[in-house]
Amino acid sequence: LAIVFTQLSILAFGGGNAILPEMQHQVVEVHHWLSAEQFSSYFAMAQAAPGPNMMIVSLIGWHVAGPAGLIVTSIAKFAPSSILTIYALKFWQRFQDHPYRARFEKALKPITVGLVLASAYMIAEVSTYNLLLVALVVIAAALSFFKNLHPLWVMAFGAISGIFLL
Repeated sequence: LAIVFTQLSILAFGGGNAILPEMQHQVVEVHHWLSAEQFSSYFAMAQAAPGPNMMIVSLIGWHVAGPAGLIVTSIAKFAPSSILTIYALKFWQRFQDHPYRARFEKALKPITVGLVLASAYMIAEVSTYNLLLVALVVIAAALSFFKNLHPLWVMAFGAISGIFLL
């Protein structure tokens, strides 16, 4: 657990959701700690709960090794990236006026968006096992993208739709 989540922590460039495909690969396909459906359910629970959006890490740790797993995965996921961020910020501030900084930021945006979209696709793929669920995902994505609704309203729409339609 410590090795897997430390590696994921260091790779979490662009936010925690950017590493979801690799986390799913490690947890489901490599180590078989969870099924794809369990991973998707844990992700949904973590997103619905207040607090950091990467609470899935703690849920996985709890599932695999109880309270000790929760502690190990949480420290392994959050400590390395936090330390790296502190040092990167100091370095980043030193080159605040350098012309390559703006180019670097511009180059990173599509990479980050791509990683987040890959995460969304991976979660949607596991969660949509019939046409009605596919339609709900498409509608929820459209509401989020075109109507600029708060994510809680979109989640409420999905939950209410799931209750009445499934």
